[in-house]
Amino acid sequence: MFYLIFIIAATFVVAVVNYLVDGVMTLEAFALTMLFASVGTLSAFIIDGILAFIVRRLPNRWFSPDVKLFSVKEKERNLYRRLKIGAWKDYVPELGGFTGFHKNKLETSSDARYLARFLMESNYGVLGHIAGAIFGFAILFIPYVGRPSIALPIAIINAILSILPTMILRYHTPPLQRLYRRALKKEKRS
Repeated sequence: MFYLIFIIAATFVVAVVNYLVDGVMTLEAFALTMLFASVGTLSAFIIDGILAFIVRRLPNRWFSPDVKLFSVKEKERNLYRRLKIGAWKDYVPELGGFTGFHKNKLETSSDARYLARFLMESNYGVLGHIAGAIFGFAILFIPYVGRPSIALPIAIINAILSILPTMILRYHTPPLQRLYRRALKKEKRS
């Protein structure tokens, strides 16, 4: 809910600032500016959705727990600790329901197949969010919305809102990988 309120408020602020800077103080001018800002926000959502759809169609093997591209180094992990992700991560919505796999709560810590799927879904999420943060700037090229004073702040906000869940997913990757390796060893022994 916080995210939704933030997005609506940010869209409104972008519209109001543009309205005030333009200097045309009519209700019609404000409505038009609000429309452009709203279309910009909607466009960013659509771009993110399309990218998520494309990323989900990529081969599973590219996102398996063993793919080095998604491993997290200690320096990166320390950054996440300094940012105190554990304290604020629950305020960032987890939208795993769209893919049928929620990542906001670990169901079991001993099932290797479940943990592999959790890591794979996290890796999909990382790529999808990074792509959304980068390609969200495409709204700069949408007519009317592409006005830099409207599109750029919306693209920056979209990038920030995409980077936050990426950091959370990456923050949880090392402990998940440890649990996964432990579960694999346990299964091999049995």
